[in-house]
Amino acid sequence: MTCKLSEEDFEVLKEPLKSGRQAPDAIAGTLVLTIFLQAILFALEYFVVGQGTIYPYKEEILTIHFWITGGLILFSLLYSIPAVYKRSDKIQYSISILVSQNLFSLSFLILSLFIVGNESIDGNNVSMESLLNFTYVTLGIGLLIFIVTCIRFYILLRKGAYREGSKKEELRARFEGKSYIPAATIAGIGLVFVIQYIARFSNVDFSLILFVVIGISLFFVMVFILPEQLVILYCKIRFQSFNFNERGYLK
Repeated sequence: MTCKLSEEDFEVLKEPLKSGRQAPDAIAGTLVLTIFLQAILFALEYFVVGQGTIYPYKEEILTIHFWITGGLILFSLLYSIPAVYKRSDKIQYSISILVSQNLFSLSFLILSLFIVGNESIDGNNVSMESLLNFTYVTLGIGLLIFIVTCIRFYILLRKGAYREGSKKEELRARFEGKSYIPAATIAGIGLVFVIQYIARFSNVDFSLILFVVIGISLFFVMVFILPEQLVILYCKIRFQSFNFNERGYLK
């Protein structure tokens, strides 16, 4: 579908690159920081939350996530080295997408699911089948948000909302704001479902409820952001002007 769109249709998406927020040097600094954050979250996931949960297949989940996190930490370290990332702008950006999704989406989702299945919670009579159903519904809502956001993004691109100077900034912002409503509605329904599910347990600590709601919310937010990340990566692959030269300037 995007083959009918020209480079001008994606021009506004170049702003984070022009401003330097997503320049290779900035991404490299962020990747160094995420090395420690990913390690801390996985340690929390494995040694603290994971030890007391009855969540099904937790050992398999932890093993797979360990290798994913370990691989991303290795690549984060590698692509924070100037001699490497200056030659591989597209790969570095791809890694930054994977790292951000692992850090703020996958890690917090796993932590939240493990907390919901924590056997030490007083009055927790949740079954493994119930936990799996809860997971399927949560992932289904996330998939629905992703699909709706992709459709939203495509409509905006076709309407020229991301062309340079095609609309006044306030008009574009107003149009984009209205386009958030469907995805935000789905996310809101998802959070209501999460709260109702947790409320079935008696004597659940409020801080645990708050953490689960925040964790699932972050998962939904990152799913909402993912289409834009993928579109920018697509632009980097298709258009040279979305990439940086070895001196750190846009081509």
